[in-house]
Amino acid sequence: MNTVPPFADSSALGEGGLLGLSQRLPPSNLAAEQALLGALLANNRAYERVSEFLAPEHFADPVHGRIYKAIQRRVEAGQLADVVTLRPEFEHSGGLDEVGGTAYLAQLLAAMVGIINAGEYGRLIHDSFLRRQLIDVGETLVNNAFGADEELTDAKSQIEAAEQQLFNLATEGNSEGGYITFEKALTAAVENAERAFSTPGGVSGLPSGLRDFDAKTGGMHGSDLLILAGRPAMGKTALATKMAFGAAKALVRQAQEEGGPSAVAKGCVAIFSLEMSADQLATRLLAEESRISGDRIRRGDISQRDFDRFVEVSRELSTLPLVIDDTPAITVSALRTRCRRLARTRGLDLVIVDYLQLMRPAAGTRPESRVLEISMITQGLKAIAKELSVPVIALSQLSRAVEQREDKRPQLSDLRESGSIEQDADMVMFVYRDEYYLGQRAPKEMGFDNGAKFEEAMTKWQADMERAHNKAELIIGKSRHGPTGTIHLFFEADFTRFGDLDQTHDGGGY
Repeated sequence: MNTVPPFADSSALGEGGLLGLSQRLPPSNLAAEQALLGALLANNRAYERVSEFLAPEHFADPVHGRIYKAIQRRVEAGQLADVVTLRPEFEHSGGLDEVGGTAYLAQLLAAMVGIINAGEYGRLIHDSFLRRQLIDVGETLVNNAFGADEELTDAKSQIEAAEQQLFNLATEGNSEGGYITFEKALTAAVENAERAFSTPGGVSGLPSGLRDFDAKTGGMHGSDLLILAGRPAMGKTALATKMAFGAAKALVRQAQEEGGPSAVAKGCVAIFSLEMSADQLATRLLAEESRISGDRIRRGDISQRDFDRFVEVSRELSTLPLVIDDTPAITVSALRTRCRRLARTRGLDLVIVDYLQLMRPAAGTRPESRVLEISMITQGLKAIAKELSVPVIALSQLSRAVEQREDKRPQLSDLRESGSIEQDADMVMFVYRDEYYLGQRAPKEMGFDNGAKFEEAMTKWQADMERAHNKAELIIGKSRHGPTGTIHLFFEADFTRFGDLDQTHDGGGY
């Protein structure tokens, strides 16, 4: 006997539904499943309307899922899938015995309402599947809150795990994507080119505040994951905050050009500082902009004039659309949630993560190795960049292999712990300061046979130090959309401040 009544739909059963049951049945639409399978059996071309988003596991009735899988297998192999061709397969396996045998295929064909409605049937089936998954997530959430999962003991971990499950459901079960016509893609490309043509300096993306970087890259572009890597003390954080400053100022400038001097920027720049607290980062930012040593600020060793300058700069900075989140060891799912919230409430134009290796993968995931963990994090950051269409800059540590070489300029192979960083990134940049390493190689008199050789070595070392003084290199090791190469920057160690290098004068900076 056929246990599935034609056009049965449990969505019509409310609370206390069939036979007085108090428990509601999971959402399903068996009528739509039967109608879709009938349409597919009648005309295999209907498969094109649902193949992109519908899978066998989306069917509420497992028998229907097996039939759909058989149709899917034959159609994708370029073979005909109808009642005649499927009958031998199911007669051999006995897969339809519980619903009346292969005669059920003919019954499905009779249930077909219209081939043209196949896409709509598929969406109804997919929607019921998503709602069943939501129920599962809800049940898991309730059980975890009661302490079913011993590893998720605190509420925050449970919230992050639930957020991750919902995000996975939203992305993996998303049927709204798909192709766009080449005409639309060309229109978007021409608009980008027009924006670059009409902008001084040819910057089509978000300006970084660094002249030579913007000239080489066209600014920072939405959906891109940019990795900024370097050894400790190279100035990664200072360079990232310089870019954040430049982007925030550009947002204010754009708003004022469009809406007048009192206009407020429509978006913001988010800095996720996992290493430093918000007040430490704010002190560093103030030191950079006021050109007062951060060490002197912390010790209170500043004059009244310095303090007045300090207050004046702080007022200027407070108007910039910058937000800082200093949550330690933040997870990818938590970062994604906060970025989405910012995008919804304030607008979001740039995300900076300082730094990558201090992040944790999504709650509830258990990577087998640190390499896999880093891979999950970089993939999560790239997904955030694409979903919100904003550039994401993630700082990264480099391995100690740099220190073993004579030339300590970083290479892609120095990226720490995972090749997936290089793979997932649209751009990989290294910050390098020769002055730092030269300072460690100052000649010592005891290492020379006589004073003349020492003086000669000292003279050469001093010349090298002078040549490298206040200079840094931003090495673009990988660029998916443009050239690689080295950008020379100005660097003031006292204020850990980067700027444009004036190469027409000796050692000058802006």
